[in-house]
Amino acid sequence: MPDPLGPRHLRHLGDFSGLAELAMTQRELFPPPGPGLRDSAREVLGVLELTAADVRTERTWTADGLSGEEVSWDVGFGPRTHAYVLRPDRAGDSVLPGVVALHCHAGMKWAGKEKIADGPEGPSPEVARLRAALYDGRAWAAELARRGFTVLVPDVLGWGSRRFPPADMPDGAPGESGVPLSAADRYDLAAARHEHVLAKYCTVLGTSYAGVVAGEDLAAAAYLRSRADVGAVGCAGLSGGGLRAALLGAFDRDVDAVAVVAMISSYRDLLDGFVARHTWMLYPPGLSRLCDLPDLVASGAPRPLLVWYGERDEILPLSGMRRAHAMIAAHYRQVQVGYTGIFADAGHSFGRAAQERVFGWLARHLEADGGTAWR
Repeated sequence: MPDPLGPRHLRHLGDFSGLAELAMTQRELFPPPGPGLRDSAREVLGVLELTAADVRTERTWTADGLSGEEVSWDVGFGPRTHAYVLRPDRAGDSVLPGVVALHCHAGMKWAGKEKIADGPEGPSPEVARLRAALYDGRAWAAELARRGFTVLVPDVLGWGSRRFPPADMPDGAPGESGVPLSAADRYDLAAARHEHVLAKYCTVLGTSYAGVVAGEDLAAAAYLRSRADVGAVGCAGLSGGGLRAALLGAFDRDVDAVAVVAMISSYRDLLDGFVARHTWMLYPPGLSRLCDLPDLVASGAPRPLLVWYGERDEILPLSGMRRAHAMIAAHYRQVQVGYTGIFADAGHSFGRAAQERVFGWLARHLEADGGTAWR
């Protein structure tokens, strides 16, 4: 496989493509990971130590075979985090395996948890449109709960209950050709510009956008484990949610299984024209001087890890996915167990076929009977 940092023209850098070669000559990028990678990466990302404090139940409901709770907590700054907790309504107080279901980025920050799970109100038109494009129309976190899981779906910094007031962000652009936009769509246009500002603040404050989000997700996972109705806990997500799952798996040694959908590529292959399409969460400063992204994803070995790769993914290079798969498999070969890499004829999505495969995999690794004893 050719190395994209070789002597060739890198799209988006144009006449400045030599920057990549010069950087490589002056410092080692993407080195083989050293011992203690998880701790070193946690320091580089500036992962915040956060706790889900003052947990409250805001409301409860029963619908479509599910028992739902909306809970909230305080992480120490900003509005309270709201999250859905979904379980089969027939489960009562039974202890069920838990999953932290992590919503995607998808350029939509007006909604967070609502993208993959319904409250009593059902989806908004914007959410229904996104689900149709990415999830085959399904609220996958709710469907997972119906299979016998306690599923926690939290908002995170910048989304849903954790979104910024419009007054603190750039104005959204008007609709094209005079077509009016909904309040949600106007917000998302402004939020796209604001993410650059937020990432800069995080860097100046000694953390990173990824580090703050990972800190919030660590607090959410700890809350889920604290519940009396929850046993072993895993996590899963698509795209930006897949990155969140990968980071949670890297930094939380008590997560029992990690499923990442349509997110993982080697950094070096992203350089050839794929950098601009992704969130700042994917680019924490300094990580490339520790390792390549697949090394961090695999750092929890031998804990069970599933990575789903879409061969027609529009925003990830197939070469980078293949390189990532080979790197992760090499890490797991040292322990002979744990890694499932799936290449599918799919784009950047988490459709029903992928969902069913992930649901079954989570059940095998988290249920008390027949689960993998990896510790």
